Amino acid sequence: MENENEYKYRKARRKVDAIKSFYNNLLAYCIVIPFLAWLNYQTTSFPWAIFPALGWGIGLLGHWANTFGYNPILGKEWEERKIKEFMNRSEF
Repeated sequence: MENENEYKYRKARRKVDAIKSFYNNLLAYCIVIPFLAWLNYQTTSFPWAIFPALGWGIGLLGHWANTFGYNPILGKEWEERKIKEFMNRSEF
């Protein structure tokens, strides 16, 4: 059985990996979307670049909410209560 420090390290490591993944996604968005906007401007008058910007932007917003623990519907307190509830169950 692992000790408390190993558990805390693994939990912190997962959090750091999630934050790193979010920032990589944000960086890719900030590079790709302006390129698509430029390509759109160069090729046609129809603003098609707005569709990937909005779609990816909604996904990025969800990624941010998941990474930083923001849940406007259930909230962080609900999550902690559920974790404790499941940990106290013997059949789990």
